[in-house]
Amino acid sequence: MTNPRARIKRSPRGQAMAPDTDPIPASAFDALDRTVLHWLGMAGFLINARGTLLAVDPLLEGFDMPVLIDFPLRAADVPRLDAVLVTHADNDHFSVPTCTALSAVTGRFHSTRYVAEQMRGSGMRAEGHDIGDEFAVGEVRVKVTPADHAWQNAHPEPGQRVFHDEDSCGFWITTPDGVIWAPGDSRLIPEHHLAMPSPDALLFDFSDSDWHFGFEGAVKMANAYPDADLLLHHWGSVDSADFAPFNADPETLPGVVVNPDRIRVLAPGEPFTLRRIR
Repeated sequence: MTNPRARIKRSPRGQAMAPDTDPIPASAFDALDRTVLHWLGMAGFLINARGTLLAVDPLLEGFDMPVLIDFPLRAADVPRLDAVLVTHADNDHFSVPTCTALSAVTGRFHSTRYVAEQMRGSGMRAEGHDIGDEFAVGEVRVKVTPADHAWQNAHPEPGQRVFHDEDSCGFWITTPDGVIWAPGDSRLIPEHHLAMPSPDALLFDFSDSDWHFGFEGAVKMANAYPDADLLLHHWGSVDSADFAPFNADPETLPGVVVNPDRIRVLAPGEPFTLRRIR
């Protein structure tokens, strides 16, 4: 998409806002002959891989900041999920209200060992993993990838635990129709983030934040995989014109990203069909 401006709205403070929400219908949970992703807004995605249903970092209710979008789905309207994958404990990724509401219809929650412990404390069926672990969800294979996002140690509070890199992660998701990489929130780890085999779709966080890839790092990552579809997220959802993690602008990307036609400015809820690039 060489002209993202055509889909972007602006808040009264000039912040880039996502296109109008496309509500996710009940049929999105039916068995398919392909793999389809829906951006949930924020950093969340629903993935239907030929009938295997996963949600990555779903946040559908109960957030503590004002939002700019209508969520495309209510947790109460989700009929089933085979798995929920959560990259780390921040509440825009591990939404306790959302995950609690989804618990009755979710086969298993998967995250790092630290986050899974928090999940089990809230009554969720959760499995904790080390970096490098692999597990299966139906026909989908998932590998846990590294992240650098222990930002809490830079802002300690009395009695706070020491956070570790392995408390956060990404997910390398291999479906029957291609590979989706959800790297999670992280500072750039060049020997990892720039050296993987190419995914077919990259869940692309391009916010200019010190505890994320940063804009320059995100562009390096995008250009390390010049054919992967870039499904933009972590932007256009939270009313935060002065807070870097949430206020990225897709208009900044076409001039610096190789093959800019692969930039996907999705509306919350809009379906995207995964395509194998090789």
